[in-house]
Amino acid sequence: MADEQHILTQAVQGGERKKQYQSSLVPAIFQTTTFTFSSLKEFDDFKDGKRDAFEYGRYGNPTQRVAEEKIAELENAEDSLLFSSGMAAICTILLAILRSNQHVIITQDCYRHTAQFFATLEKFGVDTTVVSPDDVGALSAALRPETRMIFTESPSNPHLHVIDLERLVGIARKANVKLVVDNTLATPINQRPLDFDVDLVVHSATKYMAGHNDVLAGVVSGNRGIISAIRDFHHMLGATLDPNSAYLLNRGLKTLGLRIKQQNQSALNIARVLEENENVSFVYYPGLTSHPSHEIAYKQMHGFGGLVSFELSGGLDKVEVFIQALGIPKIGQSLGGVETLVSHPASMVYYDFSDEQLEQQGISKGLVRLSVGIEDCSDLIADIKNALRSLE
Repeated sequence: MADEQHILTQAVQGGERKKQYQSSLVPAIFQTTTFTFSSLKEFDDFKDGKRDAFEYGRYGNPTQRVAEEKIAELENAEDSLLFSSGMAAICTILLAILRSNQHVIITQDCYRHTAQFFATLEKFGVDTTVVSPDDVGALSAALRPETRMIFTESPSNPHLHVIDLERLVGIARKANVKLVVDNTLATPINQRPLDFDVDLVVHSATKYMAGHNDVLAGVVSGNRGIISAIRDFHHMLGATLDPNSAYLLNRGLKTLGLRIKQQNQSALNIARVLEENENVSFVYYPGLTSHPSHEIAYKQMHGFGGLVSFELSGGLDKVEVFIQALGIPKIGQSLGGVETLVSHPASMVYYDFSDEQLEQQGISKGLVRLSVGIEDCSDLIADIKNALRSLE
C-alpha cells in the first residue's frame, strides 16, 4: 500500500488482498497445521523461492501473514513477524542477535520481565548495563567496544519516560550497534520509531494493537534481512501465534486508530484533572508540560497515549481507599484495552521487592497506574473525582 495513504486507511486495508479467499470480505481463519503440494516439483519451487506458499503451521499461516503485513505497513517496515506473546518476541530477538562475550545496554523503567530476561543472559556470557532513560549522556558513556545492542522502551512503563530517538539513533549509528525500541505504549499511531532509523520495533500486541483484552501476541518489525534472521530462530523455538489469535489481532488492528484517538484525548483530560487535585502530588503523563519528557514527546509523537500514572499523597493507605472507591475501572495488570484498568505497581508488579529495591526502581507506595479505555471520558472523570473525594 502506498506510503501516502493515511494510517487509519492502512489499519483497515493493510495486508489484505483485493480479493480474499472465496471472495470473503474478512480474511479467513486457516485452522490447519499442514499445507499440501500437488507435486514434488511444486515443493521444490517453493523451497527455491520460486513459488509463494505455506508449508507447516509453525513456520507461518495465511491468517497470521495478513496481520504481519498490516503491521508492517503501519510501522513503515519492510517486514513484520508475529509471536505468541510480547516476551516471546523480545526473547527471540535477543537470542537471534546476541552472542557470548557481547554487551548490551537497557534503559531503566523497561517492563520488569524484559529486564529479568536481560539479566539471565549473563549465564550465556552476555553482559548488561542498565542506564536511566532520562540520561542519554550516561547511555553514550556506557558503550564498550563489545556493545552489540541498545534496548529501550519509549514511552516507558509506568513513568512514561520518552527517549529522544533522533539523538539515540545517532549514538547507536556512531557505535555501530543495533537499536531496538519497545513501542507498545505509543503504537504506530502515536510514534513510528523506524522513521527515525531505529533497527527494530517490538510490541506486546496483546495491548493496544489487539485492544480487547482477549489476545496474547507479540510482533517485531524492521528490514527484511534482520527479520529473516529472527524468523529462523522463531521457526526453531516455535513461539507461533495461532490462526484464531491472528484473526482477532487483525480485527483489533482495524479500529486501532479510532481507539488510540479516544484514549489519547481521554488520558490527557484525566491527567489534567489529576494534576489539579490536592490529593495528587505528581502526574506522569508526557502530554503535560510538567512531565520531564514533554518537550521530546511533543517533538516526536503524534499523541501521548492512554496510560496515566500518578502519585497519591498519603501512601498505600490512601491508594487502597482510592482504588476501592472507583466504580468504572477494574483492578488488573494489563493495559491498552477498551476497558479502563487500574493497578498499583508496588503491590501488583514489584510485590516481591524490598523498600530499597522499590526506591531504586523509582516505584513509590503511592504510585497508581491508570490504563484509560474508550468509555465516555466524562463518566471516567466523574468516577475519578468521586474516588478522590473519598480521601478527604
